[in-house]
Amino acid sequence: MKELRRLAIAVPAALLVLCLAAAWWTRGAMAHMPFLKSNGGPAGGQNLIDQRPWQTIESLAPLAVSAEEQSFAHEAARLADHEVDQAFALALRQAALQTRTLTGDALVLQEKEAQVQSLVKEDQGKVDAVTASLKQPNGTTADSDDLDVAKAQLQLDSDELADLTEQLARVSGDQRSQIQQELTAREAAMKKYDAAQGNTGGQIAVLSARRYGTLYGRVSAWFDQRSRMNLIRQAKAETDADIATLTARHAEFEKKASAAAASINASVNVSSVDGSKVDAPSAQPNGAAPQDAVKSRVARMAKAHAFSQMHSIAEDQLQTQQQLSSVYGKWLAQVELQHSIVTHLALQSLSLIAFLILCGVLLATFVGQLIDRSRMEQRRLHTLRTIIGLGIQLVTLLLVLLVIFGAPSQVPTILGLGAAGLTVVFQDFILAFFGWFILMGKNGIRVGDWVEINGVGGEVVEIGLFRTALLETGNWTDKGHPTGRRVTFINNFAISGQYFNFSTTGQWMWDEITVNIPPGVDSYKTIEAIHNTVLKQTERDAKLAEQEWQSATRHNGLSQFKATPSVDMRPAASGVDIVVRYVIRAGDRFEVRNRLYQSVIDLLHKPANTALTPSTTDQEELAKV
Repeated sequence: MKELRRLAIAVPAALLVLCLAAAWWTRGAMAHMPFLKSNGGPAGGQNLIDQRPWQTIESLAPLAVSAEEQSFAHEAARLADHEVDQAFALALRQAALQTRTLTGDALVLQEKEAQVQSLVKEDQGKVDAVTASLKQPNGTTADSDDLDVAKAQLQLDSDELADLTEQLARVSGDQRSQIQQELTAREAAMKKYDAAQGNTGGQIAVLSARRYGTLYGRVSAWFDQRSRMNLIRQAKAETDADIATLTARHAEFEKKASAAAASINASVNVSSVDGSKVDAPSAQPNGAAPQDAVKSRVARMAKAHAFSQMHSIAEDQLQTQQQLSSVYGKWLAQVELQHSIVTHLALQSLSLIAFLILCGVLLATFVGQLIDRSRMEQRRLHTLRTIIGLGIQLVTLLLVLLVIFGAPSQVPTILGLGAAGLTVVFQDFILAFFGWFILMGKNGIRVGDWVEINGVGGEVVEIGLFRTALLETGNWTDKGHPTGRRVTFINNFAISGQYFNFSTTGQWMWDEITVNIPPGVDSYKTIEAIHNTVLKQTERDAKLAEQEWQSATRHNGLSQFKATPSVDMRPAASGVDIVVRYVIRAGDRFEVRNRLYQSVIDLLHKPANTALTPSTTDQEELAKV
C-alpha cells in the first residue's frame, strides 16, 4: 500500500518536472515570429524580394481587437503593401540595368532565341494575312482552315520562345523572369486577401475591454495583450532594422545617381571642346565618330535616369518604412492603453471577490453572535449555527464563481442536469436534510425523548443535520432498561420510514406488572385489593387516554377504545400469577410501576385479619374477571 502511494505521488511529480523542463527548453519557440525569417518568405523560402513587411502585418492584423487597433492595422497594411510594391519595382529596374556578356551555352541560347523570335514574327504575319483575307468578300473555307493552322503554329513557336527565354535567363543569371513570377503570385495573394477582408466593426478600446465581464476573461485578455505587445514590438524592431538598411541603400543610389549625372556633364563638356577644335572640312564624311558619341551619351543618360528612378524608389521605401514604424508605435501604445484598462478591470474583479469574502466572514460572525445570544438548546444552537454557516459559505462561493466565470450560457439545461445528477447521487442525504426539518417540527422529536425508530427503541441523545442517535433501551413491553448501545439513523426515516415518540402529548402505552400469590393466601381478597390499587393510581391517566382516543376516533368514525386496567390470573407451580395491564404515559412508566409494586408488596405483607373482606358484588365481579 505504501509503495502504491509513493508511486501515485512520484509519477505526477516526475511528469510535472518533465513538463517544466520541456517548457524551459522550448522557451525560445515564441521569441520570434515565423514570418520574420530571412529571405522574406516562410521558413526555408528562397524568394528574391523581401516581403517581410507585408507578411508581418498580414499575421498581426487578425490580432487587432478594438476599433483603434483595427484602424492602425489597416494603415500598416496599406503602407506595407506599398513598400513591397516598390521593392518589386526596384528589383525589376536593377535586373534590367544589369549588363552581362554571354558566352558558351548562353550565347547559343541567345542565337536560338533570336531565330525563334523571327519565326514567331513570321507566324504572326501569316495569322494577320489570313485574317485579312477572311474579311474579304471572296473568303473561302480553305482560308479558315489556314487560319487555324497558322494560329496553332504561332502557339507552338510562342511556347518554344517562352521556354528558351526562361532557359536563357537561368543560364545568364537574369532574374527578371523570377521576379515577375513572384510579383504575379503576390498580386494573386493580394486579391484573395482583399476579398477576405471586411468591416469587422470593432468597438472602441474601453467598450472592447469591458466585454470581458468575468475575471477569467479579463485575465485571458491580459495575457493575450501581453503576447500581442511582444509581437508588435518585434515587428517594430524589424521595421527599424529595415529603415537602417534602406537608409544605406538610399545613400548608395544617391551616390550612383550623382556619379551618373557627373559623367553626363563631363561628356557634354568634352564634346563642346572637341567640336570647337575640329574644323568642318576636316570632319569625317561618314559621321561615324559623332554617332558613337551620341550613342554613348544616350546610354549614359539612360543609366542616369535609371539610377534616378531607383533613388526615388529607395527614398519612397524609406519614407514608407518610417511611417510603418510610426504606425507600429501608435498601435503598441494603443495596446498598452487597453492593457492598463484590462488590468484595472481585473483588479476591480479581485476587489469584488475580496469584498464578497469579507462580507461572508462578517455576516457569519454577526449571525454567530446572534445565535449565541439565543436561549435555545445548545444542540439545536449548534445545528442551526452549522446550517447558517454552511449556507453563507455556499452563497459566497457561488457569488465568487459568478465573478470569476460569469453566468453560464445554458443556465436551465445546466441546472436541470446538475439537479438530476445530485438527486440521484445524494438521494439519501437530501432526504435526511429535509427529514431534519420534519424532526425539528411540532410533531418531531427532541433530545431526551423516548422513541422507536424503524423498530429500535431508545432515548434520543443527539439530533444532527443528517443523523439522529439513540441510546437503545430494548422492548417497551419488556424490561425497558438501556442496553448500552448507541444506534445512529439517517434522518430520511422521517420521510421514507416510521418513528414513534412516547414522550410527547397524546402518546400512551400499555404497561403491565406480574405478581405471584403463594398458596394459602386468600386469593380473591388479594386480587381485589391489587385491582383497586391499580384503578386508584391509574384512574387519572386512564380517563385522559380515553378522552384522547375518543376524540380521535369520533372524527374518523372508528370504534371506541377503553383504558380500564385489566387483571389476568395464570396458574403457576408456586401459586397464582396475577398479570395487571394498565395505560400509562411513557415518561411516567417506571415511576408508576415502582409505586404499584410497592403497593402490592404492602398488601401482601398485611396481616390476614386486617385484610378487607370483599363483598358479594366484588366477588362476583372478580369471578367474572
